Amino acid sequence: MTNQADEHERTMAFAGIALGQIKALRQPASPRHYEVWYAYATGYNPSLNQMINETVARNGTLSDADIDEIYETYISANRFTDRIDQVGTQVMGEIEQVMAMIGAAAGSANSYTESLADVTQKLGHTKDNDGLRSIVEGLVQAAKEMEKNNKALEARLTASKSEITQLQEHLETVRNESLTDPLTQLANRKYFDDSLAKAIEDSFTKHEPLSLMMTDVDHFKKFNDTFGHLTGDQVLRLVAMSLKQNVKGQDIAARYGGEEFAVVLPNTVLRSALTVADHIRRAVMMKELMKRSTGEHLGRVTISIGVAQLRKGDTVQTLIERADNCLYAAKRSGRNRVICETDPEVSPATQTQVA
Repeated sequence: MTNQADEHERTMAFAGIALGQIKALRQPASPRHYEVWYAYATGYNPSLNQMINETVARNGTLSDADIDEIYETYISANRFTDRIDQVGTQVMGEIEQVMAMIGAAAGSANSYTESLADVTQKLGHTKDNDGLRSIVEGLVQAAKEMEKNNKALEARLTASKSEITQLQEHLETVRNESLTDPLTQLANRKYFDDSLAKAIEDSFTKHEPLSLMMTDVDHFKKFNDTFGHLTGDQVLRLVAMSLKQNVKGQDIAARYGGEEFAVVLPNTVLRSALTVADHIRRAVMMKELMKRSTGEHLGRVTISIGVAQLRKGDTVQTLIERADNCLYAAKRSGRNRVICETDPEVSPATQTQVA
């Protein structure tokens, strides 16, 4: 009882800290905000706390986009891990049951072999019909028992095959969810990081070009503050849809974080990547937002895009940095445009000839 009382006091203290942070920063007391701040209060995840501290120190608060990113990076991922572990445990349990059945079947087979050996020996010593009939009846009974065990094993194996197939499908679903951004249904940051690293390795191995596109929604914070978080989500989904409609094949479109997106373009030279980028920019610009609840027209959204091509000696970080430099140059130059590293708007340090 004392332990329960202690646990109550401890968790209430965490809850108090979480609500205190929400109140101090004047944030909505939504379940997601509360869960993020409760995790912060426990201190169990140092990386989460570090990200929150750095973001608050830099911006003075946590935006809804920051909360979403922290949740997806540090909390939602743990849930997927738990679900994967659960499926793995179920698969192992199913395999153990099958192995037990196979062990029992092997024991039955050994008994049947011993019965056959015994019958062979008895046949050599039996001279009357009654003795022979008894031996044959015993052999028939052993055969029936063996057949019964085999059918039971076959039924169990069939059921296990179906169960394991379903578990594998569930595991694949969980895996896909763990690599997908829930709001936009694009690849998430983890999938992007892994895919870009592999794409760079393949590019160097196959001596093929690779381009990277970084894009950001123009004036997103103002739009979010003016029309609300739900409309901001609608903007992100609109941009995501435009990305999906204009990439294909091996191209990978991902939500990089907040209102920033990225597209990996394997086997694509800079000129072709610029064409794709401008198609995406135009597709976003052509769509007009409407508030679903009122039918109010909210105007159009624009995006800025930076494009860089892989160079010899590049790493994931250096390629992203150059594409980001181009994105910032597009922002500085008036937004709603595509800038690549060979454009004059980009600083000379980023204009080295691509490989």
